Amino acid sequence: MAPRRTDTDMTKGSPMSIILKFTFTLLLGNIAQQLYNIVDTIIVGRYVNPLALAAVGSTGTIVFLVIGTSNGMVTGFAVVTSQKYGAMDSKGVKASVTNGFYLAMIVAAVLTTLSLAFMRPLLVLMNTPGDIFEYAYQYITTICCGIVFTILYNLCSSYMRAIGNSLMPLIFLICSAAMNVCLDLLFIIRFGLGTQGAALATVISQALAVIPCIIFIYAKMPALRPSKEDWKIDGRTIRQQLKLGIPMAIQYSITASGTMIMQSAFNTFDSIAVGAITAASKFQGIITQGMFTVGQTMAAFVGQNYGARNMKRIKQGVSSAVKIYIVYSIIAAVIVIFALPHVLWIFFDSEVVDVSLYIPWAQTYITECAVCYFFLSVIFIYRNTIQSVGYAGIATLLGLVELCARMITSFYSIKVHNYYIAVASDPFAWIAAGIAGMVIAAFIFRKISKKWAEEDALKQ
Repeated sequence: MAPRRTDTDMTKGSPMSIILKFTFTLLLGNIAQQLYNIVDTIIVGRYVNPLALAAVGSTGTIVFLVIGTSNGMVTGFAVVTSQKYGAMDSKGVKASVTNGFYLAMIVAAVLTTLSLAFMRPLLVLMNTPGDIFEYAYQYITTICCGIVFTILYNLCSSYMRAIGNSLMPLIFLICSAAMNVCLDLLFIIRFGLGTQGAALATVISQALAVIPCIIFIYAKMPALRPSKEDWKIDGRTIRQQLKLGIPMAIQYSITASGTMIMQSAFNTFDSIAVGAITAASKFQGIITQGMFTVGQTMAAFVGQNYGARNMKRIKQGVSSAVKIYIVYSIIAAVIVIFALPHVLWIFFDSEVVDVSLYIPWAQTYITECAVCYFFLSVIFIYRNTIQSVGYAGIATLLGLVELCARMITSFYSIKVHNYYIAVASDPFAWIAAGIAGMVIAAFIFRKISKKWAEEDALKQ
């Protein structure tokens, strides 16, 4: 029996309209998530001290490594869900839900153990300045203790998005963000827990977002709701999910490794530079959420249409996304360059800190990144497209391209101790990986079209 179509069927209708609508809903949720990360930064910077703010920023790449790796893994699991949904395979959808849960719990246990065991040596390896080291350690270890809740939320959200529901993850995330703000104020200002309090607020609010997700799936989404017999281990489904999930996790970990090397280059400058980059990157994170969001949209859109064997529609969707993000990238670049000096003060207590000392460092970082935003968009569009048509392993090449580009610029900047070269690490990586993504996708599209044509000819 085919799954009941209570959500968005992305195999029909205007690709441009579907992508815009779905992306907009996801964008609101991702901005909400960024906002509660920014609240951590603002409250820490204003109510603890600038060193604590720099410490939170210095661990951002590690958070990206741990959370990004797990998120890549569960996103891969959900790609199988979207493919089964597009192919009208009800039992396959539910098998992907249950077996994905089993795999996610294993991932959570492994990542939590490894991150806690090796965190202190990792911070040393990354040249974390001594005056912010303990702040950073307290923050990141608390975050790592809550990995299981982050993985569960991302898994449930990915399942809902896989069958076209982007609204409910948004609602749950907004509630979580509001809770995070309240807990930040309580733990940091009232109880004086510093960076550890900020991390604790994030973990608790993420945990509270998981509960309504699970309840909603069971109550309102029969396509995803497994019955008792669906909870058996299915080796075929697990192999499919690992085939997509492992390469996507590797992709994230490779990208995160590159950003960690880049952070090591940043850390060779003083804590003012690190604090400036922290504040600027948080602001940039909000503006560029649309680029990350289009990747989530393309994963669902391409996954469903791949399941429906419609290559023409996949190409139309990719073309529509590229057109949308040409405009988005230009607008985003203008906003961040001109608005940064006016928003930087939010992150600091101007009565204690001379904010003007941070502006030159932050402005250089933002300007170099902003002019290359289009290439960042292209990475997300093509990487998620390549993954969703079953070539997650090849998509890993984009991560390797990013890693090599960041290593070249970061190591050279450390050698010559040049800040302009250090902050060019991201733009250089985006350009290289974006171009590689377009070339690889064109090759894969031709290969799949040829394969489907040959299969259709044999059936006739």
